[in-house]
Amino acid sequence: MRRILTINPGTTTTRLGLFEARGGEVRPLLERTIEHEEAAMAGFAAIADQLDFRTEAILKFLGDVPEGGALAAVAGRGGMLSPVPAGVIAVDAVLVDFALHTPVHHHASNLGAPLTWRVAAAHGCPAFVVDPVSVDELPPVARVSGCPDLPRFSFVHALNVRACGRRLAGELGKPFAELDAVVAHMGAGISIAALKRGRIVESSNRMEISPFSPERAGGLPPLPLIDLCYSGRFTREALKRRLYGEGGVRAYLGTKDMRRVEAMIDAGDAKAKLVWEAMVYQIGKAIGAMAAVLDFRPDGVILTGGMAQSERIVAALRARCAGLAPVHVYPGSHESEALAAGAARVLAGIEPARPWPVVPEVEPLPW
Repeated sequence: MRRILTINPGTTTTRLGLFEARGGEVRPLLERTIEHEEAAMAGFAAIADQLDFRTEAILKFLGDVPEGGALAAVAGRGGMLSPVPAGVIAVDAVLVDFALHTPVHHHASNLGAPLTWRVAAAHGCPAFVVDPVSVDELPPVARVSGCPDLPRFSFVHALNVRACGRRLAGELGKPFAELDAVVAHMGAGISIAALKRGRIVESSNRMEISPFSPERAGGLPPLPLIDLCYSGRFTREALKRRLYGEGGVRAYLGTKDMRRVEAMIDAGDAKAKLVWEAMVYQIGKAIGAMAAVLDFRPDGVILTGGMAQSERIVAALRARCAGLAPVHVYPGSHESEALAAGAARVLAGIEPARPWPVVPEVEPLPW
């Protein structure tokens, strides 16, 4: 049996999965989420300082479970790397150093490559990252923003978007490379993406113009935002927190738990109802925009992520989007299986692992 370990670090969690690989297919053996106390994580000055702490927790987990024997590979979440093509990247010391010290943005997911490297070294097996959020397949026309100083770029939940696209392609009986679909990943952050022939050719970019989410402000009016930057009310870092982490639903209602928001609505809270409706409105609007990229002929609309577990949200979006294409609901995150499947394809020789640094497969703009 070929075992693959998957590692998906979050702010206060490290999600682990053990899978059996047979050819390019995987079967789950065990999934576990290691919870880290917020106070303990707050004691680290930087995310990179958490590496030893999380490594010890993972190795202890492997030592405590019967399934944690010899590993054939370790696959981790890629983090916020520089622009890369979709697919699997082989982890080496250079990538580990980049992820720890010079990522595009600092985030817990950047620990994916260093953690896989550490654990793989202990087991004498290869380490990979799969479809990081910096997967960039935008054509030149999608990069032109209206200001030459600020070209658009791709930052998207590529791992789950592509995993759900593969699932839909399988259900429709067509190759993933021929699939056209709109995928709405709805979690703490929201990514609405257009898959054209299996490539993410456009997205709302969760750092740019995305709908607001439970904790992120999403796209904002530029002139008031400029004024806010110079108002003296916020430092640079405080304003970033206000937009990413303390924005969105949390900024309006004091919570990012959408179950609690729905309970507030049921209790007659008019403000909660309006904020909820506005978020769903923005998600539906973004889905329509991505459908336009596909000439309004997608094979399907996919709703995924944690919020796709809400019957209320799914029903509202079905009503809005049913006229575009059949709506498929794949609730929750499919990231662990997608990580394992990427590693399995490499082990089986179906897909090569790219060496780091990876050269972006994008056309430069002419200015």
